[in-house]
Amino acid sequence: MDLSFLCKLTADEILKGSFGIEWESLRAYSDGKLSLTPHPEVFGDKLKNPLVTTDFSESQIEIITPTFDSIDEAFSVFSLLADLVNASLPDDEYLWFQSIPCILPYTGEIPIAKYGREGEASEKYRIELAKKYGFKKQMISGVHFNFSFAESTLEQLYGIVDYDGSYVEFKNEIYLKIARNYLRHCWLIIYLTGCSIGLHDSFSKDCIHLMDAMDMYGSYYSTKGPSFRNSSCGYKNLKDLRPSYKSVGDFTGDVQSFIDNGDLSEAKELYTQIRLKPNDPSNMLESLNDEGISYIEIRTLDINPFYKCGLVQHDMEFLHLFLIYMLIKNESDYEDWQKEAKINEEMAAEKAYDESMRLIKDGEEITLKKWASEIINEMYGMCEVLNIDADNTLKLMHDRVSNPELTYGQRLLKLISERGYINTHTMLSMNHKKTSKDFVNNMNIEDCDLYKKYVPIALFNR
Repeated sequence: MDLSFLCKLTADEILKGSFGIEWESLRAYSDGKLSLTPHPEVFGDKLKNPLVTTDFSESQIEIITPTFDSIDEAFSVFSLLADLVNASLPDDEYLWFQSIPCILPYTGEIPIAKYGREGEASEKYRIELAKKYGFKKQMISGVHFNFSFAESTLEQLYGIVDYDGSYVEFKNEIYLKIARNYLRHCWLIIYLTGCSIGLHDSFSKDCIHLMDAMDMYGSYYSTKGPSFRNSSCGYKNLKDLRPSYKSVGDFTGDVQSFIDNGDLSEAKELYTQIRLKPNDPSNMLESLNDEGISYIEIRTLDINPFYKCGLVQHDMEFLHLFLIYMLIKNESDYEDWQKEAKINEEMAAEKAYDESMRLIKDGEEITLKKWASEIINEMYGMCEVLNIDADNTLKLMHDRVSNPELTYGQRLLKLISERGYINTHTMLSMNHKKTSKDFVNNMNIEDCDLYKKYVPIALFNR
């Protein structure tokens, strides 16, 4: 498929899309211990609240935004919801602004999310996951970025590209190519946004051997890698499952074979850095086969502990550009690309700050800095050709590549080495809650349309 025709679209048409955010966070006390109380009543029924629910545990809040036509809108609503949730927690509870858990109790004390009779299947699914992967790994949290191109953009592109198949097949090809290239290059997103460099002794012991430093309060941390959520000891499938991304049929066929072999209980148990999402998530494989790919979900982002909503807007803006670049970028024909991609993903997560570390590009060693610089320079060229104004965003990322001290992981390393892992994150979480409460308390409700629209949905009887 020749995508040089993308130049025939305006920058606005190319950037048009649908954007959504999902964000998980634990509830913790000021001493860094996990809150074991039920999902707060202020958020109502977790099955009926479309904006604030739980993930694996009663102690793990999940915020889910609707989809919006711009990153500005999606981020504004997400930031408001994060403020509302944080400000609405009991006085002695805080959102834990870190992907790796706080101080966890014994496994049997971690409360699995309760859903009542209506949600028996969901509860049973969580119990089986806990048996298979362990309760503590389930408490790892993160940020998911949902994206699709505007239908009008894809329809325009379909009309000018020389493509023999149907529109649905064309749309599938777009998202499959992005998925393949994203898996090859997600190590860069891990480096640029990674911010999970430590853990408390109460977390899974199989991560400790990856750490090279210890604080005085029962925690370990790494000076070499930015994201242990994305490392070899993160929450991943027990087997290295590699479905084909050649076509939707090949993909769904492989996933079904994983289920038939007992490697997965159902399709949504396949944990990948990017997911192909259907119109009907309750019947994922059949929906993908019948209706095609609806949108893609990026699952790479760590919670950012430096910001009150755990996410930075310019990181979202870069990720948007990166996905467009993944569509345009020519693909390598290297046969073992998925194996290589997994190696690079974990090497970047565990050792990106080690200058002796090498990534593998089509079987050849390359430094992270050299490859990352090549990618960002190509993105500059892409934006110039497509008339996309992104110099500020790209410069921010280029600076993080050339100077690792500007990365979130290195900034966090300085705090942890001075204060310790738990103390650092309790301080940040308490500061963010105060900021959120001040924001909500000082908000002029009558002048805030977002507040009036989303508070009655997010908060029960507010």
